[in-house]
Amino acid sequence: MAVTSPRDDKFHDECGVFGVWKVPDAAAVTALGLHALQHRGQESTGIVSFDGSHFHSHRGLGLVGDNFSDARVIAALPGTTAIGHNRYATTGATVLRNVQPLYADFEFGGFAVAHNGNLTNSHVLRRTLVRRGCLFQSTSDSEVFVHLIAISLYSTVVDRLIDALKQVVGAYSLVALSTEAMMGVRDPLGVRPLILGRIGTDSPAGGTGGWVLASETCALDIVGADFVRDVEPGEVVVINDQGVHSIKPFGRSRERFCVFEYIYFARPDSIMEGTPVYDARKSIGAELARESAVPADVVVPVPDSGVPAAMGYAAESRIPFELGIIRNHYVGRTFIEPTDHIRHLGVKLKHSANRSVLAGKRVILVDDSIVRGTTSRKIVEMVRQAGAREVHMRISSPPTTHSCFYGIDTPERGELLAARLSVEEMAEQICVDSLAFISIDGLYRALGKPDRDAARPHYCDACFTGDYPIALPDKADNSERQLSLLAESH
Repeated sequence: MAVTSPRDDKFHDECGVFGVWKVPDAAAVTALGLHALQHRGQESTGIVSFDGSHFHSHRGLGLVGDNFSDARVIAALPGTTAIGHNRYATTGATVLRNVQPLYADFEFGGFAVAHNGNLTNSHVLRRTLVRRGCLFQSTSDSEVFVHLIAISLYSTVVDRLIDALKQVVGAYSLVALSTEAMMGVRDPLGVRPLILGRIGTDSPAGGTGGWVLASETCALDIVGADFVRDVEPGEVVVINDQGVHSIKPFGRSRERFCVFEYIYFARPDSIMEGTPVYDARKSIGAELARESAVPADVVVPVPDSGVPAAMGYAAESRIPFELGIIRNHYVGRTFIEPTDHIRHLGVKLKHSANRSVLAGKRVILVDDSIVRGTTSRKIVEMVRQAGAREVHMRISSPPTTHSCFYGIDTPERGELLAARLSVEEMAEQICVDSLAFISIDGLYRALGKPDRDAARPHYCDACFTGDYPIALPDKADNSERQLSLLAESH
């Protein structure tokens, strides 16, 4: 289950995963890929490489650059195959033992796995595995995969992995590595993203051609790889010396790709499920302007996630787009906030008002979401102190009324502002002259659908609608029955 984060008032995606097969300097290439995926997780990072005989691992807390800028670290990760992981914790504390990729030695050889997402039945499986004598080294739900693979009665690594996948419930993308293959997996509904790419002979990485698995296409660009296709929902992609093989062990399900990838999570230069994220965000902003126009002098984004939507809003409304808030990109995550006074000033570490743009103006602030409302209120206060005459906030997502249990770090529902207050009450709480969110149908229209009802299949939009497509922790199958079935199967 997701846990609350006291750090700020935003959603956070859990992780970014990356892997390469048969690529020279695989660890260095993986580090570059992880750099491109840094936005998906900033708490820790790690790489496991394989040189044909031995596995090598380096994992650490902090950013990719903090851990892999030293050439000696990369040199200690030899091989032409590697997988990597950036973590933003939703399950398990931020300590070294929870840093991924996780690695284990089995009778069939080494196995490493990097996981993006959340398993809603992990607590049941973990309790069962502990009763069987499994010793967990981490508090992360990802380790469940390792133990399920270890106790499986199947002979091949791929069959053991599939056996494990059939026992877990949740939203996930995996990149895994054994002595014989690299594997990529998406959950049956395809909630979390994963793509397949190819590094050719003309790429900066060199070589005769290899394969890449990554959370987003922006990670392909930095290593000079070409996009091949999305890994399909419920698909297991196996990459070995014979090429790429597709296995589909699950029955067909309606896809429920996470709609918040388009709103916030993904990098703007990525392409998700065939849709350029940058274009999607501009379209969302334009639809927001059509739904909630208000007289104003400037459209100002809350950087950085609000920028494309604000551009779309400005173009549609024909109100000038201006950078009225400047973001400081060099703020570390370890700033000490010892008093309430300093903590209140903390928003100014990240954002500063551009007074010449704001003074005397009617301002439309465009942001991607409101979660608790604390950051929004501080930003509005900062804009007013810079001399804004009116402040109207426009949000490029519907109201966030429900928590996410699928790998996104969100508060308990009682802490979500939109779950407790009406839009008018929220406007009063954050001290704006008006507040409007894009409607759920407007969001679907911006993404090329007539409306939500006509969209088949839906996106996963549970944080806006409460329509959870996967069993929740408190709605999962009877725990004791799961325990019995798992015990009987082994």
